Amino acid sequence: MLSAATSGSETALMSINRYRMKHLARQGHGGARRAEALLERPDRLIGLVLLGNNLVNIAGSAVATVIGIRLMGDIGVIVATGVLTIVVLVFSEVSPKTLAALHPERVAYPASYVLMPLQRALWPLIWIINTTCNGILQIFGVSPDDAETHSLSAEELRTVVSEAGAMIPRRHQNMLLSILDMENAEVDDIMIPRSEIIGIDISKPWDKIVDQIAQNQHTRLPIYDGSIETLQGILHMRRVLGLVIDQNLTRDNLLALAREPYFVPAGTPLNHQLLKFQSERLRMGFVVDEYGDIQGLVTLEDILEEIVGEFTTDPATQTRHVKSEGDNHYLVEGTVGIRTLNRTMGWELPEDGPRTLNGLITEHLEAIPRAGTTLELKGYELRIAQTRARRIKSVRIRPPQTGANATMAAQESHDDDD
Repeated sequence: MLSAATSGSETALMSINRYRMKHLARQGHGGARRAEALLERPDRLIGLVLLGNNLVNIAGSAVATVIGIRLMGDIGVIVATGVLTIVVLVFSEVSPKTLAALHPERVAYPASYVLMPLQRALWPLIWIINTTCNGILQIFGVSPDDAETHSLSAEELRTVVSEAGAMIPRRHQNMLLSILDMENAEVDDIMIPRSEIIGIDISKPWDKIVDQIAQNQHTRLPIYDGSIETLQGILHMRRVLGLVIDQNLTRDNLLALAREPYFVPAGTPLNHQLLKFQSERLRMGFVVDEYGDIQGLVTLEDILEEIVGEFTTDPATQTRHVKSEGDNHYLVEGTVGIRTLNRTMGWELPEDGPRTLNGLITEHLEAIPRAGTTLELKGYELRIAQTRARRIKSVRIRPPQTGANATMAAQESHDDDD
């Protein structure tokens, strides 16, 4: 029983969930606090446990040998050795260690109440053993101070979140994983392309400008003169409303209300840009390349949607850039981002190159394709549906069939053959 107790407590303490133990310790759990203190120096804990375990096993072996000799003479030594080996393996090693490995908290926390005072009582003997052992290990370049801190990397944390199961709702798991993915994404991946930026061109006729303001659905609009490169600023529609009420809506007043635009270097990681928006109290920035040319527009809402999903559509359905045509075919806009498409549709199109579907196809073909061109890319059948102004407007995609779809397709093919 003593051997089983020491063996089980060793396995339990070494296999216990360190993060759950720390959480319980912070909440005032006595056993968790003691177990955490014992595990701060695992060399001392192992020295204490093995000291007790070997002392008990050697004493048991001596007693069994004496009993065997008294009962059966010299043959009793062999019998005692065989019987004791089986008893120790079954009752003192395998069974208690298996129990401790399956239920470490049930064993570790009660055992810590015994091991802590024993460590203090046997400290001189433990110190001698550990000093000797550590001296031997230092010859091979090993030191107890080199013990791992058990900190989790981003990939390990991702695995923990993914395997949380029912402990964390699936939607919350996706949000946590999205936060971890932000460090691998850049503003270029989610920005609104330059060609799709909606703004007020101050050089247009005044009646068209007024009509655009009246029908506008956005809170903020860029204002420019002829081209987005001649950006004048950002116009907040709430401030324009004051001009309308006061009947002072003029070109000059619009320009006077425009705030200075904020520019974001291309390639900025999303997590850095989120913090930048927060510290600068901004909600919109224009992505510029190394030459200072505007490439697109990124907003705080775009970054938040990377975490919680799109605000305007159900994240469980297709994006606003994708339309299902049935029979495992989808009509996709050429400007949609590859990363967005993969995240929303569960596809695996390559993300290590161009960031849009249009760029992916043109890079693969090394030319601007015509409507009707079909290609296969990593099992995905892509057929150009429509082109416009030297770019692909829409693509009809048929993803590879997997699981039940593939089985159904194979069954249909078999029926046709019959």
